[in-house]
Amino acid sequence: MSFNFDAALGIHADALRVRSQRAELLASNLANADTPNFKAKDIDFRQALNHAMDDSAPSKMKTTHQNHIPFTGGAGSSGQLAPVQYRTALQDSLDGNTVDEQIEQSQFMQNAVQYQASLQFLGGKFSGITKALKGE
Repeated sequence: MSFNFDAALGIHADALRVRSQRAELLASNLANADTPNFKAKDIDFRQALNHAMDDSAPSKMKTTHQNHIPFTGGAGSSGQLAPVQYRTALQDSLDGNTVDEQIEQSQFMQNAVQYQASLQFLGGKFSGITKALKGE
């Protein structure tokens, strides 16, 4: 009897990868808040998650031989799960920077809470699988 981890873990493993990518972008925005002409970037979480879960996507390439090296890239050669989009500035700045620190911080914290929730869901899934394997 075979066991499919992808089916057992559901959407949460893919959600963690997408949330991790988004955290990197949001942290980059915060780090460059004072950089002239820096444009704030983000991804569309739903689009990225749909792409990560899509079995026909290039990131889920199938190999035809056991010695083939698996393709680990995402949507594009940079390994991104979704195209990076630029955030529209709510207020113009003199130096051309579109980062609003308050928005970036709130988005970062919201993403962190959702990342933690996905981790807890995965922990529960692994706990259930462990109990099933032990026969409890």
